[in-house]
Amino acid sequence: MAGKQIPTLGQSMEKMVNAMHGIAQNERLARPKIGRVLTPPPALTVQVDDIVIERGEMYIFSYSLPGYTRHMVGETSFRGGGAGYAEYQSHNHPIDNDETWTDTLVPGDLVGVIPLEGVTDAAGDQSQMFLITGRLTRL
Repeated sequence: MAGKQIPTLGQSMEKMVNAMHGIAQNERLARPKIGRVLTPPPALTVQVDDIVIERGEMYIFSYSLPGYTRHMVGETSFRGGGAGYAEYQSHNHPIDNDETWTDTLVPGDLVGVIPLEGVTDAAGDQSQMFLITGRLTRL
């Protein structure tokens, strides 16, 4: 062992921190993936590989939440009806009302998981956040 120096505590700690950082970087999602819903909104959790993403670590499209309301304006398609009476000739109906969606993500649904960089969490700290897309269907 002649000529070999024992590393200082600071050097040993730096090597250990670098090793831990490398392990953490390898466990972090680096590209979009497909995840599976474990629990539905409002306490949504999504699993990707062996990582479980909790509610505070994600952004989600509003329309994926139960009770999402959208104002609809338009008209129905023209259709005839009745038994041939003139008052039931081809006609349509106006639409100008709020529609509340009642469907939401459920356990087992597949969703897109996109890692976001440089986003702050609820406490204002920089942390790994994810964009959770709507329900996915394979064609």
